Parts: sequence; structure tokens; C-alpha cells
Amino acid sequence: MQLSSFHGFTPAGLGFLQQIVTENSKEWFESHRGIYNENLLMPFRALVESLAPAMLKIDDRFETRPAIGKTLSRIYRDTRFSNDKSLFRSRMWLSFKRPSKEWTDAPVYFFELSPECFRYGLGYYSASKATMDRFRHLMLRQPEEFAKAAACCRAPLVLEGDRYKRPLIKDQDPRLAAWYNLKSFAVMATDTAVESLFSPELAPRLQRAFQQLEPLYHLLMRVEIMKQIPLEDL
Repeated sequence: MQLSSFHGFTPAGLGFLQQIVTENSKEWFESHRGIYNENLLMPFRALVESLAPAMLKIDDRFETRPAIGKTLSRIYRDTRFSNDKSLFRSRMWLSFKRPSKEWTDAPVYFFELSPECFRYGLGYYSASKATMDRFRHLMLRQPEEFAKAAACCRAPLVLEGDRYKRPLIKDQDPRLAAWYNLKSFAVMATDTAVESLFSPELAPRLQRAFQQLEPLYHLLMRVEIMKQIPLEDL
């Protein structure tokens, strides 16, 4: 299937996200809702529809409906538990993941744009210690399988995430330590050339990157299965 429904984002869409940083009010948003709908929401929906067939080949249980709260982020912020009381986000994203209440602790493909840059890749929003303990267990017990999965993490994609200050294992192979000492992680590309967003070529670019990361995705789904078993029984 050709990626034909997506024609790119627009400067007006990025301008909307830039303005919302300073014009963060319901009144301003409602008076500019048409720009949001036409220049952000519609292109995002088209992008999800363009990518969906390829993503379902990676995992036929992915949520692929091009709807807010399914694959698309909300523009409204939840300010109940935040010191930042801004009503609207200045960035938007799409994600491909299995439906789950615990989605922050499960692997997710994502694409996110902001006025300054865009990024895309695969990883965790916030992996729990239990998840990362099983990931490390899999690394050590099945190093060949891990190496095959890690090999897909090549340019333009890079490994990112917070690390423990002290190594969890002393004198570990640096190639393993780069992953082993992470608290959570994502493998992603970040691009400040925002003019690339205005081209329909963005869709095949994302598809290639997401397909490149497929071996890592399937490894992380093995970790999901392991989470059903006590660590001491693995």
C-alpha cells in the first residue's frame, strides 16, 4: 500500500504550536481551532492511516484508529497534579502500541513534533524497575538474541535514557553496559530540520525507521511476557 494520504504538515501548524506557548487560553484556542483541526489534527490522522498497514505487519494487535486517545495525543493538558497549569500542550504526537491501561510501562512506537524539532522511535514512556529487571535478565541469559535486536539500533536512531550513576555490574562489556545501566530508554532520532515535516516523504521515512526497529520491538514484547512470571522463577 502506498503512503499517499499524508501530504505533510504545514508552517501554519507549527506556528500554532509556537503561539500556544504564550497564548495559552481557551479563548485563543477556540478562535484558532480551525488552524488546529486543518493543519495539525487532519495531517496527524492521515499520517496514522498511512503508517497503519505497515505497523500491523509488525504487530497485528496494535491500536491503529486515527483518533485522539487511541493513537493521537490530546492537545489539552491534565493540570490536576502538575505545577504547570498551562491548559494546552505545545507539542503533539502519535503512537502505535497495544491497548493497555499500563501503556507507560510497555514498548511504544512514537512520532512527536514541536515548533523546534521532531523525533521518532521506539521505547518506553517510563519503564518500571520490574520491567527493566527482566530486560536485564534477558540480556544476560540470551546475549545472542539481545545482540541481534540491538544491532537494529543504528543511525539515525540512537539509544537515549537516564542511567544509574554507579554501574550495576562492575567491569561490564561497554556494549552491554550502555543498555544494562538504563532506568528506562528509547531508541530514537531527533531532527531540527523542521522543513522536512512539510513533505509527504515524512511518512515513508517513519515507516523505514519503525521497520528497522522491529527486532527490538519483538525482544521487548518477550520482556512483556516475562513480566507475568516472578523474577526468581525465570
